[in-house]
Amino acid sequence: MSFSMYSASAPVFKQILSSLSAIIDKAEAHATEKKIDPAALLQARLFPDMFPFARQVQIACDFAKGAAARLGGVEVPKYDDTEQSFADLKERIAKTLAFVASVPQDGIEASAGRDITTGSGEKAKQWKGQTYLIHYALPHFYFHATTAYDILRHNGVEIGKKDFVGSF
Repeated sequence: MSFSMYSASAPVFKQILSSLSAIIDKAEAHATEKKIDPAALLQARLFPDMFPFARQVQIACDFAKGAAARLGGVEVPKYDDTEQSFADLKERIAKTLAFVASVPQDGIEASAGRDITTGSGEKAKQWKGQTYLIHYALPHFYFHATTAYDILRHNGVEIGKKDFVGSF
């Protein structure tokens, strides 16, 4: 069986981002029930030198849309990082999911050997598509999605592994 670039990317992004959206619903309900200012959860972080919850969600979305675009051979959409609420974050996730779904599957499938460039200038890195996906995009995507989950769990939101994994 051959490796499917599409199966290893777009459905994975859909599964985890959909779960993250559902987790945000639980965070919002938790904040309401416990009379917690939503901003406290949105700006919560695991350690002072780490990004807060809202930024973790933004970056997870950025890796999903960036990977789908680069692998699909289309322009990476630019999102302003202006989300200030749970609803804003859910909207960003929905926009990301719609974008990922719009990238042609055949373009992603054909990307394993395609040259992929990330960054610019001195920070530019060159990858082959499969290496980029497996060793760069997916690990970063999972790191930020997991950290978002961990921040909420650490702050008392009743979520578990099933919430993170979701359904596929």
